Amino acid sequence: MPACLYVVATPIGHLDDITLRAIETLREVDVIAAEDTRHSSKLMRHLAINTPLVSYHDHSDAAAMENLLRRLRSGESIALISDAGTPLVSDPGYKLVEACYAEHIEVVPVPGVSATITALSAGGLPTDHFYFEGFLPAKAGQRANRLKAIRAIEATLIFFESPRRLISSLEAMCAELGNREAALCRELTKTHETLRRDRLSGLCEFVRADVNQQRGEVVILVEGFARADAAVAPEVWVWLERLAAELPPRRAAAVVADVVGLPARDLYQWLLDQRGDT
Repeated sequence: MPACLYVVATPIGHLDDITLRAIETLREVDVIAAEDTRHSSKLMRHLAINTPLVSYHDHSDAAAMENLLRRLRSGESIALISDAGTPLVSDPGYKLVEACYAEHIEVVPVPGVSATITALSAGGLPTDHFYFEGFLPAKAGQRANRLKAIRAIEATLIFFESPRRLISSLEAMCAELGNREAALCRELTKTHETLRRDRLSGLCEFVRADVNQQRGEVVILVEGFARADAAVAPEVWVWLERLAAELPPRRAAAVVADVVGLPARDLYQWLLDQRGDT
């Protein structure tokens, strides 16, 4: 094969979710750079692929990357894979791809499964605009600040989350984004796959009540910011949400209406819609 770096998507769960081109590429390259060689060896055995595996991950040192670049310079071909899905989407590989461009080494994508698009396709939320956030910060304060920073985005929000932080993240989303429509997409394409649509408060209750939902890989989709009037600046709705955290909804709506000159009843109804009240 031509001397270049192939960025190859692999299954996120079901081992048969791989393209014919990906299989051919993994068989024909000189070496496969894998995030975890022990994990990837299971897929290689399933596909009867005997190509040598070398380790390359987020904690690899500069020498590991230089070794891969040296092999590429010498005319070898390398396939870059992550543990699951499309490399570089919250996975290692960016530094290597960037280095290849800096040295004018060709990079070839071999597309396939991506957990973000898989969740979006079946989550039941709007797909015409979406924003990928990935993993939120682990610390509660930083997580809340990050959610505040993105809450006015008018697109479906996509998050990754670890099972041990799932409940705390759902609670933070509900507190900072409002009680929006959302989807829990867990263990996609695997035996215990879960797709659950509900408001964020409902998903919190669902996960708390079932310890099995606190295991495995999770993608969370959250409805984007919805403005009652497209001509109104996003900051107005952010102010309204913030005031409603301190005041009764009707009073918060009246205060904001008085300042910006909008009908208080529309602002109040928007607050009720965000909270899922009737």
